[in-house]
Amino acid sequence: MNKVYSDARAALAGAVKDGMAIMAGGFGLCGIPETLIEAIRDSGAKDLTFISNNAGVDGIGLGRLLETRQIRKMISSYVGENKLFAQQYLSGELELEFNPQGTLAERIRAGGAGIPAFYTKTGVGTLIAEGKEVRVFNGEPYVMETGLFADISIVHAFKGDTEGNLVYRKTARNFNPMMATASRLTIAEVEHLVEAGTIDPDGIHTPGIFVKRMVHVPNPVKHIEQRTTRKRAQGAPAGAGEEV
Repeated sequence: MNKVYSDARAALAGAVKDGMAIMAGGFGLCGIPETLIEAIRDSGAKDLTFISNNAGVDGIGLGRLLETRQIRKMISSYVGENKLFAQQYLSGELELEFNPQGTLAERIRAGGAGIPAFYTKTGVGTLIAEGKEVRVFNGEPYVMETGLFADISIVHAFKGDTEGNLVYRKTARNFNPMMATASRLTIAEVEHLVEAGTIDPDGIHTPGIFVKRMVHVPNPVKHIEQRTTRKRAQGAPAGAGEEV
């Protein structure tokens, strides 16, 4: 089975349809499958539900799909940094299912593990628990949350081999690994594509059995969501510049 496709459009061909639920990896702008997101935009698919920690920022990541009004609903934990997101939500154009971040992560992990629901203390007694089952365990109330499972997962990996085994780099190992397990079809974009058997088995984060399609995206643009700098310390050697 050849899992490597020539480009993102080819990798998505025949897979994306109106009304689908799609998981998109990343945290802020770190580890987002930007090339696959752009290909979804170009597909013209609409009324999409996206399961993602956030919706990128204006003009980058899922923010581009908000611009084209292709997203109907977001299942997220963070909705800042994106003015268009706020505008569409407040105007009623965009539906939002808001989750505590740990709950969102566990809902995705549970979906990938075949667990339909679980109980957590997070959100008990708040708006998060409204309309949900609450049970008492050992004298403490817990709210029931359901697992999440999507039609497609799109993820970004630092390295992948031709069998679909993936390795994520540092902070990009955020929602990507669990999302790769929680859909009917996982499509990965990888920065470095190597031959099968090249990656140390002990270093693999996502086994290739979860990944059906791949696209090689060398040298992707690495956006910085918020650049924070400080002046060079007094007496620092010349050329030290600013620290990021």
